[in-house]
Amino acid sequence: MPRITLYHGSQKIISKPLLGAGKAYNDYGSGFYCTQNIELAKEWACPSLDDGFSNCYELETADLRILDLQAPEFSTLNWLAILVCNRRFDLDTPVMRQGMSYLKNNFLPDLSAFDCIRGYRADDSYFSFARAFLSNQISYSQLANAMRLGKLGEQFVLKSQKAFDLIEFKGYELAEGRRYYALRSKRMEKAKEDYKKSLENADISGLFIRDIILQEVKNGDPRLR
Repeated sequence: MPRITLYHGSQKIISKPLLGAGKAYNDYGSGFYCTQNIELAKEWACPSLDDGFSNCYELETADLRILDLQAPEFSTLNWLAILVCNRRFDLDTPVMRQGMSYLKNNFLPDLSAFDCIRGYRADDSYFSFARAFLSNQISYSQLANAMRLGKLGEQFVLKSQKAFDLIEFKGYELAEGRRYYALRSKRMEKAKEDYKKSLENADISGLFIRDIILQEVKNGDPRLR
């Protein structure tokens, strides 16, 4: 992979990203979260009506080890296993606790071997979809489909000091709060509507978390494609 352009949406200008400065409870743990889509970065910069900034960077990736969770050898369950390790979940039922344990033991990649991660981003509504799957309310195919709704977006996360040493600040653009907050809200509402429609027909024959545990489903199972 050659030199790439990345954008980070924020309420402030960040000319020098620092390892360990981000929140610990993000999707992939502590790291610097970016996207290759400038418009999506501007949405992320505007969680309210206040203006934000899309910070622009270049990153030389030739010598970096990158975990691409959308590569064919991975499934949505690999993404979810990482998510449950880093985001806070209320495990209300035994099946949720068993499901979380099973995902960690069977689908969790070793992130320590990588400098960067590429994968889905879990906005709040998508986080609720993950909870619904863990509580046996929706099937695996319904969860995987939900990840593709509403143009969820891909994020690129810097995880190692080596990656932080190679990122170069190129400037920023202002993100108008009223415009991008409205676009963000509209996208999320559309995702929720599409998700509700996808549940109108129950996936009776689908693969649920209880089935995954009882049948000891592992990475590479054709039903996860």
